[in-house]
Amino acid sequence: MGIIYVVRTQRNMRVHFAVALGVLPVGVLLGVTRFELLAVMLAVSFVLIAEMINTALEKAIDVATNSFDPLARVAKDVAAGAVLIAAVNAVFVGYLVFAERLRDPSRRALDSVRDSPVHLTVIAIVVVTMIVIALKAVTQRGTPLYGGLPSGHAAVAFGGWVAVTLATADYRHALLVSTVVFLMALMVAQTRVEAGVHTTVEVVAGALLGASVTAAIFQLLA
Repeated sequence: MGIIYVVRTQRNMRVHFAVALGVLPVGVLLGVTRFELLAVMLAVSFVLIAEMINTALEKAIDVATNSFDPLARVAKDVAAGAVLIAAVNAVFVGYLVFAERLRDPSRRALDSVRDSPVHLTVIAIVVVTMIVIALKAVTQRGTPLYGGLPSGHAAVAFGGWVAVTLATADYRHALLVSTVVFLMALMVAQTRVEAGVHTTVEVVAGALLGASVTAAIFQLLA
């Protein structure tokens, strides 16, 4: 709920969230190493965490006092300054990691990603999850794990089905594997409706979202 609230109400958080949504697939597409990707994700997480703490501090100060207080202003300015430092650090880390690769992309690294369906699957699931959170923030319904449009469980389940289907396309029993995973995804979707957590429309929307985003990522990077 805290994540959705900040994304819904804070413009800067929406900007940070949008950048974070693109960093992971772009980083892998450009062939960053594991440690470089770790540095990028830590920098991105640092910015998001700083923005959330800044928002929490502002709300706490507003509850504590309704009148102008110089110390309250100092507290808010310091918290905002912390976000600025985190953002500058993230830009610096991004420059160090991506600058050379943007000038001379590594074909060998890209080929290794194309041959790694596990990496593509992880990227797809992360992107699907972030899109679900963003959509729930926009529609102002539900939490990351409960209710609202679209169903996050259905999105991840059907995203996993598409990933498994594409990753095992050359296997001898590819059709059987795809069918089993599809039935499992259907069971996940059914339980969300039966439990009254989601409507059929929300589950279908989640399934379409997860399947389409995952297919798009595999087509783009594979």
